[in-house]
Amino acid sequence: MNTDQPGADGIASPSGQTAAPGGDARPAAGAAHRDDDLDHDHDEDTPAKRRPWLKPVLLGGLALGLVYGAYSYFEYRTTGQYVQSTNDAYVSADDVTIASKLGGYVKSVNVAENAAVQQGTLLLEVDPTDYRNQIDQADAQIAQAQANETATLSNIGEAQASISQAEAGVAATQRDIAYFNAEIARYRPLIGTGAEPKTALDQLLSNRDKAVADLRAKQAAVVAARERVQSIRAQGGASTAQIRSAQVQRKTALDNLNWTRLTAPIGGRVASLTARVGQFIQPGTRLMTVVPTGDLFVVANFKETQIGLMRPGQPATVKVDALSGVEFHGTIESITPGTGANFSLIPPQNATGNFTKIVQRVPVRIRIKAGAESRKVLVPGLSLEVEVDTKGAKGAIDAIRQEQGSGK
Repeated sequence: MNTDQPGADGIASPSGQTAAPGGDARPAAGAAHRDDDLDHDHDEDTPAKRRPWLKPVLLGGLALGLVYGAYSYFEYRTTGQYVQSTNDAYVSADDVTIASKLGGYVKSVNVAENAAVQQGTLLLEVDPTDYRNQIDQADAQIAQAQANETATLSNIGEAQASISQAEAGVAATQRDIAYFNAEIARYRPLIGTGAEPKTALDQLLSNRDKAVADLRAKQAAVVAARERVQSIRAQGGASTAQIRSAQVQRKTALDNLNWTRLTAPIGGRVASLTARVGQFIQPGTRLMTVVPTGDLFVVANFKETQIGLMRPGQPATVKVDALSGVEFHGTIESITPGTGANFSLIPPQNATGNFTKIVQRVPVRIRIKAGAESRKVLVPGLSLEVEVDTKGAKGAIDAIRQEQGSGK
């Protein structure tokens, strides 16, 4: 189809010009105007002409990005790679469980739940009646044992007097025997000459034999008296032992009486109070817990891949979820000699057919610096985020490698 149509004043050419009736070609006014508009729109669509500040901003941003990237890389290489962090961390404290050593009824509870207590504060009292009676019973046993000891000592004196009496009888009988022997020796020649009758000698012999028998009896009495003294002394030792036993029982009863008054072993706050007045408790029954709020620490569970350079004394930064925007500083106090799984009630047994490697966690104890106002909020169990700077031990890996390389 021919699109060139003659106009009213001439013939339209393909170039947009209109042939005048005289044959001269001149640009059509509408076409020239359209070309000017196109050139004008092309100039306005150029970004550099439309936003001349864009290029400097982009170049500046690129330069800043490069500088920041270089700084970040430098910071990571020098410091960042040595900072280990974890959110598996909690506030903890060496709290003390208060339990009764004795059984009995609770006479009084002298503290309330969450109350602050000082060391030595009376917490609870158990009815002391039974233990006072035990002291009285021990006193009675001591008095009885002392009376037995006194009687035993008196018997020892009497037995020793019996020994002296028996020994005196032995001596008298020995003198009689000596007298009879002398008379017998004197009478024998007289009887041979007929100066004395034989009956006199027989009488002397009979009297001497009686004296000898009496001597043996008295010597046996001396032995018996001495043995009786030993027996009485043994009884005296038993009485002394009874006194000592009764004294120990009294001391035990006195200690039990003192244990009826439970005092705070440390300062802190009372928690988990379960004791009630009139309640019967057994020995070892948990009655309450004293939490030492002035001696708090952090237990942070780091992955085993994070503890290679951790050492006691390294600085730590602690963020508490309960205190947004507040940081606490502290130091590593100790590292547990084993993973948490190793000290669990039922340690895992990995020597099985199916095994899945799980990254273990190692508890790290951190001592934090916190003032009195902070400790009002820091209570055991709060969640934390902990960062530890291990840069101070960065040479440990090289030292270990050298140690292993040298075969030490």
